[in-house]
Amino acid sequence: MTRRSCPCGLPETYEACCGRFHSGAAAAPTAERLMRSRYCAFVKGDAAYLLRTWHPRTRPATLEPDPGTRWTGLEILDTRDGSAFHSTGTVEFRASYRGGSLHERSRFERVDGAWVYVDGDFLS
Repeated sequence: MTRRSCPCGLPETYEACCGRFHSGAAAAPTAERLMRSRYCAFVKGDAAYLLRTWHPRTRPATLEPDPGTRWTGLEILDTRDGSAFHSTGTVEFRASYRGGSLHERSRFERVDGAWVYVDGDFLS
C-alpha cells in the first residue's frame, strides 16, 4: 500500500502533517503551516477547523465549503514573518482547483499563542 502525501503539498502523510492540527493534537507552529492546514481543511471539507482557526474579529458566523470544488494543489509563493518569533505574518499562495485557481495574500495573527487567519487580498 502506498502512503499518499498530505494534500497541503508537504511529503508527510495527512495524519502526520495537517491531520494532527485538524484533530487538535497539535497547533500549527507558523503562519505558513496554518495556511497549509487550512487549505487541507478546504480539501477535506472541515468547516469546523476553518472556523476554529479564523480570527474572532473577522470570523463568519457559518461556513459551508462547496462540496463540488475539487482542490488540486497548493503553491506557496511568498511568506513574510509568521514564525515562532513573530506575532503577525503573511502568506501569498495559489490554490488550484479543477477549472481555475485562487491567488491570495493572507494575513495571520497570534491569538492566545495560536496562529489564526485574519483576512486576505485576492490577487490577479
